[in-house]
Amino acid sequence: MRFEILRLDDVDGSAVDSTVVDAASVNRIVQQAAAVGQRILIRPAERASS
Repeated sequence: MRFEILRLDDVDGSAVDSTVVDAASVNRIVQQAAAVGQRILIRPAERASS
């Protein structure tokens, strides 16, 4: 499964960038964001149409 991770602006909460990662990478990214106090939003990535 793949997830979209959006990095959020500290002031207004708007998305400043996003990336799509596999499930195995989510924990690492959450740990990194927590270490620096960065706000993120994680949601399932949309599937590409077949």
